[in-house]
Amino acid sequence: MLLGCIGDDFTGSSDLGNTLVKAGMRVVQYSGTPAGPAAPDVEAGIVALKSRTMPVAEAVRLSLEALDWLRAQGCRQFLFKYCSTFDSTPQGNIGPVAEALADALDADRVIFCPAFPATGRTIYQGHLFVGDRLLNESGMQNHPLTPMTDPDLRRWLGLQTKGGVGHIPAATVWQGADTVRAALAAQDHRFVVTDAVRDEDLAVLGQAVADQVLLTGGSGIALGLPGNFRAQGLLSTEGPRWRGQAGPVAALSGSCSRATRSQVDRHIADGNPVLEIDPDAVLAGRTDARDAADWVLSRQGLPLVYSSADPDAVRAVQARHGTEAVAHKLDAFFAECARLLVAGGVTRLITAGGETSGAVVEGLSVEALEIGPEIDPGVPAIRAGENLVLALKSGNFGAEDFFAKAAERLAG
Repeated sequence: MLLGCIGDDFTGSSDLGNTLVKAGMRVVQYSGTPAGPAAPDVEAGIVALKSRTMPVAEAVRLSLEALDWLRAQGCRQFLFKYCSTFDSTPQGNIGPVAEALADALDADRVIFCPAFPATGRTIYQGHLFVGDRLLNESGMQNHPLTPMTDPDLRRWLGLQTKGGVGHIPAATVWQGADTVRAALAAQDHRFVVTDAVRDEDLAVLGQAVADQVLLTGGSGIALGLPGNFRAQGLLSTEGPRWRGQAGPVAALSGSCSRATRSQVDRHIADGNPVLEIDPDAVLAGRTDARDAADWVLSRQGLPLVYSSADPDAVRAVQARHGTEAVAHKLDAFFAECARLLVAGGVTRLITAGGETSGAVVEGLSVEALEIGPEIDPGVPAIRAGENLVLALKSGNFGAEDFFAKAAERLAG
């Protein structure tokens, strides 16, 4: 294994896998830290955790556990992957996890770059944009778990870390990898936010950090990394393999993002069978996973079970029951629903939302995921077993017709 990656959620990890596969690496995503060794032909291993919103100490512990396993596989470089919208709170978890990893690897300079221009995420003058809007005007300010109210990544990261945060501006990045490398070495700060407004900038940054043991960012920062290994003659010339899967298909959505709500609306408008889940009914025990699974298994086409409400409705439910209680109950609902669907014969399963996708993977007890071809930017097809393929979509990703497109791509 050449590149060892630690993702703070499941959909973000598969997004990273998608980027690496497109660049020609053989990638396997693991659900948590594996107990045994990786297969010998894995070139990039991604340990996917659900650490984004858990208590800081637990997130750090699990991340260091993953790092130990990846080091044992012989990895030469390590990447801490978080969301391209830098989902965190003033307390963490991005800063504390990065500090722990940097200490363990004795890394003296670490870049932070969640940019991915292909999906509309760019960084300029240290500020994160989503499309033409600053992060705190993009809808992320209403996120139920990690509301992003400040687009200045230096300031936000500075709240989570012990030291100050440096910055490498776009003008420096545009001068090439050698200039970035020199600017990074001249920094007074251990952690450095780097601008990136074009995919070409990410390729430059990838070249510039070829000798850095640790880097952090969204999946876009990995664009330039496979080329570094290829230049050293370390990558297989065969590339990744993929085969689709026939059989029944279903979709589960727990995301409340604007993109996912638009996808749900499109799915309804196209005449597909849909079942909206009332969180109050789930928490009260009036609706359970068996009810939803039975409904899906009795439908033709692409049935969708969703609880993707608008932010005001989500806040009202959280106010009645508590944020943690709502998240835990809905995650458990979707996990059990996925298990029942697969047991009932579903072979293609689509999920929307990072927390939902993580819960589904855990509910299915899937330990290793083979990353396949891209469905939409940032979202790959995934093989999870001999007769099961998945699409694990981050809430903010995908075109309006994503559900239909994913079903077709999963079929091969």
